[in-house]
Amino acid sequence: MSEQTSPESTAPSTAPSTESHDPAVPAAYSAFMREGWGDRELDLPPHPVTDLSARRRTSLAEVFPGERLVLPSGTYKQRSNDTDYRFRSDTAHTYFSGNQTSDAVLVVEDGEAVLYARPRSSRESDEFFRDRVYGELWAGRRPSAHEISSSLGIEVRHIDTLPEALSVSGKTRVHRGVSSYVDSLVAPDETRDGDFARVVSEMRLVKDTWEIGELQDACDITALGFEDSVREWDNVLKHGERWLEGTFFRRARTMGNDIGYDSIVGGGKHATTLHWIENSGPITPGELVLLDMGVEGHNLYTADVTRTLPVDGTFTTLQRELYDLVLTSQQAGIDAVRPGLAFADVHAASMSVLAHGLEGMGLLPVSAQEALDPESKVYARWTLHGTSHMLGMDVHDCGQAAPEAYAKGTLAAGMVLTVEPGLYFQEDDLLVPEGLRGIGIRIEDDILVTDEGSTNLSAALPRTSADVEEWMGSLRP
Repeated sequence: MSEQTSPESTAPSTAPSTESHDPAVPAAYSAFMREGWGDRELDLPPHPVTDLSARRRTSLAEVFPGERLVLPSGTYKQRSNDTDYRFRSDTAHTYFSGNQTSDAVLVVEDGEAVLYARPRSSRESDEFFRDRVYGELWAGRRPSAHEISSSLGIEVRHIDTLPEALSVSGKTRVHRGVSSYVDSLVAPDETRDGDFARVVSEMRLVKDTWEIGELQDACDITALGFEDSVREWDNVLKHGERWLEGTFFRRARTMGNDIGYDSIVGGGKHATTLHWIENSGPITPGELVLLDMGVEGHNLYTADVTRTLPVDGTFTTLQRELYDLVLTSQQAGIDAVRPGLAFADVHAASMSVLAHGLEGMGLLPVSAQEALDPESKVYARWTLHGTSHMLGMDVHDCGQAAPEAYAKGTLAAGMVLTVEPGLYFQEDDLLVPEGLRGIGIRIEDDILVTDEGSTNLSAALPRTSADVEEWMGSLRP
């Protein structure tokens, strides 16, 4: 930022964050602005996550008895020059506190928790009308310390007092990489801090009933966003991938907090690029379009759903055969989701179907059995990625969990994971028939592990080729 110091690089400051093009503020104007304002603090009802967060903090403290545990929320990230991205708090911080305000730090110590926060601007300084980042007249009213405390059921202190609190001797673990300012206050210990990050991730692997409800809501809103997209098909054909992206985003912002990740809208050959987020191409009749999109709810739980649709509303014979192969692969993966089975079993089940399908198409240089050998995996030329990842407050959730608890672990009731196999034939792949080149198909759903097996949280969206065609026919203008 041109005339201010980033809040990440130094301690919090009372000086307003301003720009070189801002008008001067004479003393008379400043004094006048500090007068005559009505004010009141709200007694907010407890947030739905308040009791859950308290229990989570207790469990976390029991893992590290007698230690100080520090979890920052992070601050704004620069988009360009003096403009920032909309703030989204760090997942671990919000999971253990419920707080979603920027520049806050949760400290858990000796069974007690304190949230060091940056509350609303005081009328005793110029910040509330001059500061572009935190000023109420610029960025909106931040909650007061009292309001945060009454809502989240946690003691709140001003962020300016954090350095003193962290200077007191004692073992301290920091959830690092979230706030460079907080990282600078405590000497790093790679082993201890890494172990802290691992535990914080692993505690989120199994979702409670409230979290499952949040994920179900996110999936339900996501389904509405997909329906919106098909209802806009005339404009989709006219304006291309960006119209689909914008249509879904409107639903996400209307009913949720945001999109959970940049939407992937891949028309035609763009579907073969796994993370195609440029979304700048046309939607062409006769081709397929891959939509990988998810809504993030107000409490930051996100859906992650993919559907591959025929632009004409009806699959060609070849498209249907490929689509049905991917669907059979996905169903095999879903069938492998049950408590006690290995997380890796989901991928193995899906890939077995695809490898045998590729063998049947005459594409493999060896038998499907040989291709599936871990020392070969030549089938993966056309499947590319893993079938599943954990889902929750992060779209790729619990990423710092130990392999033994996640990728090499077993499934347990309450876990939520995606099942999303795909086939991708690149436009320049000379090892496949020309008619296959430029086709990408992925089908993805969000699957809850239950005591009996599994539940598809995103089942509101059709999956079979026939159901997809009927669904599109009922929605298209």
